[in-house]
Amino acid sequence: MDLHTVTEVISPAAPGAWRPGDAWLGGGTALFGEPRPHLRRLLDLTAAGWPPLTFGDDGVEVAATCTIAELADGLSRHGIVRQCCHAFLASFKIWNVATVGGNLCAALPAGPMISLSVALDATLLLLGPDGAERRVPAAEFVTGEGVTVLRDGELLRSIHYPHRALAARSAYRQGSLHRHGRSAVLVIGRAEPAGGLSLTVTAATRRPHVLRFTEPPRADEVADALATIPDEDYVDDVHGRPVWRRHLTRHYAEQIRAELAS
Repeated sequence: MDLHTVTEVISPAAPGAWRPGDAWLGGGTALFGEPRPHLRRLLDLTAAGWPPLTFGDDGVEVAATCTIAELADGLSRHGIVRQCCHAFLASFKIWNVATVGGNLCAALPAGPMISLSVALDATLLLLGPDGAERRVPAAEFVTGEGVTVLRDGELLRSIHYPHRALAARSAYRQGSLHRHGRSAVLVIGRAEPAGGLSLTVTAATRRPHVLRFTEPPRADEVADALATIPDEDYVDDVHGRPVWRRHLTRHYAEQIRAELAS
């Protein structure tokens, strides 16, 4: 898609460069996917030189400009990371261009970096146009289809994955109408150290839902918790009807519960 209204690309760009009519540019795979007639300038973040992955004592800091290929390679020993990267069902070209931050900010229900970040209890670092920082839990970042908590001029700088979550046992289920189709349901379970369980529901719903159990839950407890997700939160489009997405979500959640309880 040509963004024919764009007259200038600022590279590299800093938070203070933003003004109305601007858009932050990462890999561009989402940005160039549809017409955006309100845009006049693109602010290139890929030239900022942020290291893709920074390993610390408490976890891994992933730059928003880190590509899917860099994430998959750098955290390859973590199965849940590999699985979510492969949920893109994308060519190597997309893997080497699309960014972790771009997938989060696009806020599409099927965005696998949303699924991964929420399931790992990640924290997002946001920078305002005046340089002010704020941190937001990944579970609270996406509030609807294409909607996030980002304010005007704010950008996503990085995503922090804590070691405790990366090291935990996890289980993953993904379903779509076609073998190589967009994710219609994606459920991730993570075993908690004290014996509990967290379930993350994405793709089927307009925003992520996290269900937490302090002790190993029974099947009926998981079913009751899933019933609290409002019917209107389930996505209705060509990739799957709400009743089917809801059924598959419950089916996968029970499989995950049984797997992590074994």
